[in-house]
Amino acid sequence: MNDSEVDILLVEDSPEDVDLTLHALHREKLANSVFVARDGEEALDFLFCLGSFAHRSFEDPPKLVLLDLKLPKVDGMQVLKQIKSDARTKSIPVVLMTSSKEERDLVTGYDLGANSYIQKPVDFAEFRKMVQLLGLYWLVINQPPVTDGAPKAARQAQ
Repeated sequence: MNDSEVDILLVEDSPEDVDLTLHALHREKLANSVFVARDGEEALDFLFCLGSFAHRSFEDPPKLVLLDLKLPKVDGMQVLKQIKSDARTKSIPVVLMTSSKEERDLVTGYDLGANSYIQKPVDFAEFRKMVQLLGLYWLVINQPPVTDGAPKAARQAQ
C-alpha cells in the first residue's frame, strides 16, 4: 500500500479490533486505503512524517483518524493532543473509539478537540455497523474543511 495516500489512519493495538474494523470498511467499500498504527508513537510518526515515515508529505494527510485511547508507548489522549495542537494536522477529523466508559475520558477527549467519541460495542454485528456508519459519515457525507484557503485540487492546479 502507498502510505502517502491514506483515507483512514486506524490507531489500534487490539488485533481483533483491527480485523473487525478493516473488514467492515472494506466490506462497505468505504476506504480505499487504511493504514494501521499499532501504538501511539507509530501514529505520531506517520502523521508528522517522522522516522520511517519521513518520506511522507503533509500534503496527503489521512481523511480520518480512528483512535483508540489505551495504546502502548503513547496513549490516545496524548496523540489527540498533539494532532489538535499542530496547525498542520488540527483539521483532520479524529474519532475516539474506545471501550472506556469513564466520563473523564469523554470530557477530556472533547476538551482536547476530538470530533467524536464512540464507545466500542462488544457485539460483532454492532461493531461492524458502527464502523460502517462512521466511515459513511466521515468519508462520504461530511464536508472536510478547506485548508490554505483552497481545496487540495485547486492548490494543485495553481
